[in-house]
Amino acid sequence: MARDGSGQQPGQSQQPGSTQSSDNNQPVLKSKAYDVVLPVTVRDKKGILVFNLQKGDFTLTEEGRPQAIKSLTQNSSVPLRIGLVIETNHAMNGAIESERKAAEKFIDTVLPAQPEGKASEGNSQVFLIHFDREVELLEDFTDSREKLHGELDNMGATRQSQTDTQGPETTGEDRSERVHGAHGGNQLYDAIFLASDEVMGPKQGRKALIVFSDGVDRGSKDRLNEALDAAEKAHVEIYTIYFKGEQERQSADYPEHGNRRGGGWPGGGGGYPGGGGGYPGGGRRGGGGPSDTGVDGKKIMLSIAERTGGHAYDARKKDDLEPIYNLISEELRGQYLLTYTPDKPDNEGGFHKISLKANKDEYSVTVPEGYFAPGADSSR
Repeated sequence: MARDGSGQQPGQSQQPGSTQSSDNNQPVLKSKAYDVVLPVTVRDKKGILVFNLQKGDFTLTEEGRPQAIKSLTQNSSVPLRIGLVIETNHAMNGAIESERKAAEKFIDTVLPAQPEGKASEGNSQVFLIHFDREVELLEDFTDSREKLHGELDNMGATRQSQTDTQGPETTGEDRSERVHGAHGGNQLYDAIFLASDEVMGPKQGRKALIVFSDGVDRGSKDRLNEALDAAEKAHVEIYTIYFKGEQERQSADYPEHGNRRGGGWPGGGGGYPGGGGGYPGGGRRGGGGPSDTGVDGKKIMLSIAERTGGHAYDARKKDDLEPIYNLISEELRGQYLLTYTPDKPDNEGGFHKISLKANKDEYSVTVPEGYFAPGADSSR
């Protein structure tokens, strides 16, 4: 699915890197410098967003080497490219109507009302994917609230009769390999990969996915690491909303409080002291616990968010969904964009781990774990 985009790319912007030899007038390749642009969120110990910080308030390293920060900006008017990735497996039936309503209100918040015929690449845009036994792009990037609302209203679980028609997300593959039996597949990793690689990849600008799921994958062709590599290469932050499916709720003790890495959760007073990414009362592995498949979906959703610089939210009940979407909207609009030029440019496409810390201990900083340098495709 080829797409064009415009705007600043949070990731890398490449600068000219060749010159002419004075001896034979042949080009002499030199290491190409490039800028890395990182989305940064800062919160205090109560989980409140911190504004008005300067580049001197941070310490940045790449692979352990100190880096000079070129700029730190905060501009809530920069257009966003957002993907909603929603699980419609049968276990989510009890929450899907609340998810629709919460997502529609979120869309109205991030997409200002546009006069008829005034759609533009310069506006923020949203796309919609649902997944269960299949992954389907319901609406490509658009700034039309009406189109997105219409698709959300009609969104539901994949029906068996629909498996005979091949969609764009499975082009070039045998569809039978991606469709699972009546007990249900749940292609979470494929949904993240396709959203990041095919839909987000060609776009420029600030990019984020919001993934609503129980975190348990059943039957994806792509592995979790491959899906997250695709997100990192496309410079996509992933915000996860964990909701334990109805069947699991009947047989498992559900924690009293939800979680939000480095900040508050709905009903929790805006934050818990110390934050630190753990689940209240149980550390990172606490609460929720493994599903009937033996997979800890909550832990997976947390790891997805942490690696890509997003946040993990826990909806302990369906009424939490709207407040969670409000928090995500607040965070997206309250981010900084940090720019630096690596001291050792890499033109081979390698992955580079970064660390960013606030100079004040009371501040919690959220940033992607690293970035893929421009160049040939590579795996971590």
